[in-house]
Amino acid sequence: MPVSDAANIAASLPLAQAMREHAWLYPIVETLHIIGFAVLVGAVAMFDLRVLGFGRQLPVKALARHLLPWSAGSMLLVLPTGLLLFVADPLALLANRVFLLKLALIAVAGLNALAFHAGPYRRAEAWPQRAPGRALLHALLSLGLWIAVIACGRLLAYF
Repeated sequence: MPVSDAANIAASLPLAQAMREHAWLYPIVETLHIIGFAVLVGAVAMFDLRVLGFGRQLPVKALARHLLPWSAGSMLLVLPTGLLLFVADPLALLANRVFLLKLALIAVAGLNALAFHAGPYRRAEAWPQRAPGRALLHALLSLGLWIAVIACGRLLAYF
């Protein structure tokens, strides 16, 4: 099935129609999406900053046990609200290069997180005072990617 056919089907769903027709539904869903995203990126940023050397009095693994459930839990808000926002006008979003860039950046950020957790994070308790270079690179890349995702999300209103 071509993407445009799937997008048309998504746009015809009753929930998608409600997103377009009810004056307050789209802004409420968008606000919930932003709240979820703030929790997600906030938790990730705080963890990345710790890996980069800020707050060294906090053990990396202990901070991860506190922050990672927040970032994972925020996905329970970000994903469904993001899908609702998408089905409201899927054809326009699929034609929007900024939206496609945002999705690509999110995918790269996810792959970066997987590589970090499969790689340097496995030995985090053995890190000396400073995280190894590979961990620092992952943290810097993570911060940059999430800042770019935020910028793309904001730019969607203008493109």
